[in-house]
Amino acid sequence: MSKTVITEGDEGVKLIVKRRKKDTPNVRLATRMPVHVVYGGADRFSASIASKLGSIALKTLETYAPNFVEFANAFRLPGTESLPNFPEAVVRLDLQIAKDPSTARSSDHASWFAWTVYQKTIEKLKTEPVEDFRIDFEDGYGFRADDEEDADAFRTAKELAQTYIKGTNTYFSGLRVKSFAPETYSRSVRTLNIFLSTLLESTAGLIPPNFVVTLPKVSSHKDVRELHSHLTKVEKKANLPHGSIKLELMIETPAAIIGPKGNFALRDLVNAGKGRVIAAHFGAYDYTSSLGIAAEFQGLRHEACVLARQLMLLTLSPMGIRLADSVTTQIPTTVHNGGRLSKSQTADNRRRIFEAWRTHFENVTYSMSNGFYQSWDLHPNQLPARYAAVYSFFLRTFDSQTARLRGFIDGASRAMLSGNTFDDAASAQGVLNFLRRGSDCGAFNDSDVASATGLTEGEFRGQTFQQIIEGRRQAI
Repeated sequence: MSKTVITEGDEGVKLIVKRRKKDTPNVRLATRMPVHVVYGGADRFSASIASKLGSIALKTLETYAPNFVEFANAFRLPGTESLPNFPEAVVRLDLQIAKDPSTARSSDHASWFAWTVYQKTIEKLKTEPVEDFRIDFEDGYGFRADDEEDADAFRTAKELAQTYIKGTNTYFSGLRVKSFAPETYSRSVRTLNIFLSTLLESTAGLIPPNFVVTLPKVSSHKDVRELHSHLTKVEKKANLPHGSIKLELMIETPAAIIGPKGNFALRDLVNAGKGRVIAAHFGAYDYTSSLGIAAEFQGLRHEACVLARQLMLLTLSPMGIRLADSVTTQIPTTVHNGGRLSKSQTADNRRRIFEAWRTHFENVTYSMSNGFYQSWDLHPNQLPARYAAVYSFFLRTFDSQTARLRGFIDGASRAMLSGNTFDDAASAQGVLNFLRRGSDCGAFNDSDVASATGLTEGEFRGQTFQQIIEGRRQAI
């Protein structure tokens, strides 16, 4: 395979990427976590995929929820029953809130809440509809002739490289290869080699930030160790620092939870990556299927999945491993398409979209409430429900969480003055982490939190709770 030709030259590409990094606002590489991941078949991946998905999602939102009241009804946001129904009244209320959101927040919280979530969702779909994209060579791609998969591996790597050079890549990205099971091992490694060599050639040896290789259907620490060893060789050949290419594990089999000797296997899987593993994604449908659970009863809320997620949370979260929950399979698509539709057909379409939106909204909320702040999206029409759920989740508890953090700060200050030990530092850190996640995803911003809690923006963003208190103790 011939080397990719880059008109600017290798040094030119490096300069372009460095310039782009310099011009990009500091969005907190160390703390930001994606709120979702979109898996898309490699055969359909292109440099413009994120903007295309955003355009489709925005059009669907504008069609079926053209104002914030319709939006609130679609997702049954808190206080929906109090919102006006007449179009003229909705328009007046929209203009009133837009003119003075602060007053609306204090005088008509339900309207302000629905309006704010709606506006943030629209803005997100316009500016960053996809945070994390996985170029999929596994379930979303299937089995194809070797020549075809070779060509897609080469093409998608060049497409990703171009987005990186131009500064249009999604903030998080990666590819999912086929599993390292014996029957697919050779094909998986072949795709990985073609993709990574082409990507590195196209970027003059640079790896996009927040890029990962996703290994599906992990069943043994040997799979992880083998992939780690292979990536080490790739890095050495490309003169990359060791560990530059990160790993993400798909937890989809019972063997990934309980090892052959009855031990909890999750920690061993992560440790086998020797520092490369940064995330673990749960695959509810493969997992329940492997347990013999009938398709009718499979889903991310099945009790078997609840147990698996709890074990992932207990084992991996303390290790700093980012956790992602599974997928909603009910897709918001229409029944009737093309031509002029009757009122009945239009109502059918709206009903179907709303039902699928609500299911996804509820599943995303369920996952987040169980400590999984990231999960999958499969279709652009799921994106409105994704961001509606995320913004609703963080905004509805903003007041109570900031008040709680302020209480922890006051309690710690009193303890300092009296010479006692403050016992709730771990709980306070949990609230601080929650608020950081909310600010990172755009539900609110750092200054909102600082104003509500009495923290400085530097304290909120740059320090642990213990460091905040210690800094204040020294300042007394």
